[in-house]
Amino acid sequence: MALRTPRRILVTGGAGFIGSNFVHYWCDRYPEDKVVVLDALTYAGNRANLAELEMRSQFRFVQGDIGDRNLVDTLLSSEQIDTLAHFAAESHVDRSILGPGAFIQTNVVGTFTLLEAFRQHWENRLKPQKLDAEAVFLHVSTDEVYGSLGPDDPAFSETTPYAPNSPYSASKAGSDHLVRAYFHTYGVPTLITNCSNNYGPYQFPEKLIPLMCINALIGKNLPVYGDGQNIRDWLYVGDHCSALDAVIHRGKRGETYNIGGNNEVKNLDLVKMLCQLMDELAPNLPVQPCAELITFVKDRLGHDLRYAINANKIKTELDWTPSVTVEEGLRQTVEWYLTHRDWWEVLLSEEYQAYYRQVYA
Repeated sequence: MALRTPRRILVTGGAGFIGSNFVHYWCDRYPEDKVVVLDALTYAGNRANLAELEMRSQFRFVQGDIGDRNLVDTLLSSEQIDTLAHFAAESHVDRSILGPGAFIQTNVVGTFTLLEAFRQHWENRLKPQKLDAEAVFLHVSTDEVYGSLGPDDPAFSETTPYAPNSPYSASKAGSDHLVRAYFHTYGVPTLITNCSNNYGPYQFPEKLIPLMCINALIGKNLPVYGDGQNIRDWLYVGDHCSALDAVIHRGKRGETYNIGGNNEVKNLDLVKMLCQLMDELAPNLPVQPCAELITFVKDRLGHDLRYAINANKIKTELDWTPSVTVEEGLRQTVEWYLTHRDWWEVLLSEEYQAYYRQVYA
């Protein structure tokens, strides 16, 4: 294996679901790297996700907003950052329907602030000191920017036209365009990844898979939008992290890479799979079989029918493919929520309960 120069990486949103999984992955795989996490600790950010790393000398946590330009400038300079992995985002479609303003502020304006700060840092520090050979601004985005697919449509590729249908996906599309523009206009070494639906440890309870697991454990209804026939491509978060590793180290600057799990499943079928696992792994459920709790609720506004990722580019160019099947990943995820009740119970706050009632009433 060729000698590798240690990186100094700033991870925005590193206390969130995908971000914290990425930080754990990176710290375990590259213990010689300096990892700085910047997170505002909004409702979906949880410093407890990173508790195991707090004592490492190569790890630092900073609470702050990506929109705070002075703070970002200070971190880039003082920590001599050469790699910025940008996960920080408002990411839940339902919340974007109820309050789109926060999504524009964080996802568009926040990304612009980071790009401007990184551009200045790259031009004034990394390039003059010849530290820019490995420099990169990685922007982690979503397949939802491409819109919705019909049942027989080909999967999204990197050349699929953007057609976002929710305030969330529109805000992510806007941020994608900004990142692309900073490469083509200023030469900033950017990379964009568009991933399918992630699942795994540390995912906030509002998302489908943890919502079903937790509701089954406490005997609440399992709400399924519409008729449950919407299709998603499910990507285990550990596979996503390994894909981002490949993109950072081998991706061509200025390019976009789609990351998918090759696991297309209808929402209703996914919930039934989770129910079977819960019945098997948690024999003392309040209601069993827990499939009796499945309840169909009013469909989400503008609900996209199907997402599917064509990941041939990352497979061909970077030699990456997912390693976890949906059956394996769901079992690992259910087992995690069963053994980490103390992690999710504290998240079921009154604010969360009020949001839940508003969405699923």
